[in-house]
Formats: sequence, C-alpha cells, structure tokens
Amino acid sequence: MAYISVPEGVPGIRSLAQFRPETGKPLYELAQVLLRGPSPLTPAERELIAAHVSALNDCTFCMSSHAAASRELFGEQREIVDCVITNRPHEQLSDKMRALLHIAGKVQQSGKSVSSDDIEEAREYGAEDRDIHDTVLIAATFSMFNRYVDGLATLTPIDPKEYEPMGKRLATIGYVSPQNPNQ
Repeated sequence: MAYISVPEGVPGIRSLAQFRPETGKPLYELAQVLLRGPSPLTPAERELIAAHVSALNDCTFCMSSHAAASRELFGEQREIVDCVITNRPHEQLSDKMRALLHIAGKVQQSGKSVSSDDIEEAREYGAEDRDIHDTVLIAATFSMFNRYVDGLATLTPIDPKEYEPMGKRLATIGYVSPQNPNQ
C-alpha cells in the first residue's frame, strides 16, 4: 500500500502522475524525450538502459515495465534484455552498448563514479558525445524515478505477465501523461 493516497489499483509512477498531474506531466514529457525522441541510440537500447539502472536500484516496477518495453522493441533479440538485467553476457550486445551500460551503472552509484577511462572505452567502441550524454541522462533520470516510485511505496505488480501489456503500450505509444487509470 502506498504511503500517500494515490488512485487505487494504478501501479508505479502512473499513480503518482495522477496524484499530482502538474509534476507528472513534465516527468512523462522528459521520459518521452529521453526514450523516444531523436537519439543515436535506438528506443530499444534506451529502454534497456532504463531497465538496467532500475534493476541495479532494485526498483521492481520500473525494471519490469522498461524491460517489457525493451523486449517488445528488440523483437526477436528480446533475450538481450534478460541477459542485461541478470548480468549475464550476450553475444548480440555490441561492445559500444556494453560500455554505455557500464557508464549507466556507474551513474547509478554516483555521477562521480564515472571516470575518463569509462568514457574513453565507450569512445573506442564508437560512442559519440550524444550517445554518452543520453546514457548518463537516462541513468540519472531513472535513478530519480526509481527513488520516487519506491520512496512512496507505489503499487508494484508481482506477476511478470502484468508487465507485458505495459511494455506493448510503452513500445507503441510511448510516454503520455495518464489522466485516468484507463490510459
């Protein structure tokens, strides 16, 4: 049960956006820009970064919903997502993406944990400034989102199947600010 009076039965950040739409709207807009706006990283890769950071933060709702979206976007390569969130190697994950996920993991710990060596390694594998920027901002933003969702003890579905429709919705319509629980 959430620590504050949010709409009943609405999971995660959606309940918080409905509780306070004037803060929820810009958070959803930020997520839309970061995860669906123009970027050299694909939406699947950006969702993977969000799921990875959320897994490191032990935020079940965010990890599960963004992993579901990433799986949907990766399609036939969906197993990449489970390998990343369970910290297992996957041959289809590029060296560039591995380096960016390493940076995201450092940001999750502390922005100051990122070293020039981490950035240089990502560059050696083809990462450019925009790849690095977007990775760091997604990791920082999702660390905040994770703390927001868990800090208010929002509803977190336990059955993994409940996240599949969320993943399909996020993969197709992205991040629109919900005004009612049916969106």
